[in-house]
Amino acid sequence: MVGLLEAREASARERVEVLREEAARAAAALEAGEVELDRRVITREELVDALAASAAESTAATEAEGGEEVAPAALHGPVSAPVPGVIVPPWREELPASVLSLDNQRILNVLQDRPGGESMRAKEIAVALGLDTSVAAKVEGVRSKAKRLGERGWLPTQASGKFSAGRRLVAVPADGSSA
Repeated sequence: MVGLLEAREASARERVEVLREEAARAAAALEAGEVELDRRVITREELVDALAASAAESTAATEAEGGEEVAPAALHGPVSAPVPGVIVPPWREELPASVLSLDNQRILNVLQDRPGGESMRAKEIAVALGLDTSVAAKVEGVRSKAKRLGERGWLPTQASGKFSAGRRLVAVPADGSSA
């Protein structure tokens, strides 16, 4: 009887070891997938930035040649209908926040609603937006959007990597999309 129990215990130990190895392989595959996703998100955002810079250079060259300036609304449709993934325009006093995508408006709104104008890290913003912060790509997406908003003057950024609302009020629809 003891021999039978020892055999069953050995079999159970082997099965547990096999399952541990499978779990380790799955964890490694998940990590590799998240890294690939992060790289692709960053690549897409860099491409959008490069295209925006190219368009700005093209517009400047056309203006320098004496050509007529084409209004951004004529190029990209109505300004009041933001589309996710569109270029973040540089902030100007007369430019409403409604020109931004809903995701960017939500980020600005979270920072604006912060008590005392306290600054936040990207992960804190992601939590406030209700995103799953255990997925690194979600937090990195928020960080990338917030950095772009900072680069374009929509919100102040700090050397510590935190973001704050600054001086602008933001009106955002209640049914915003996910950041």
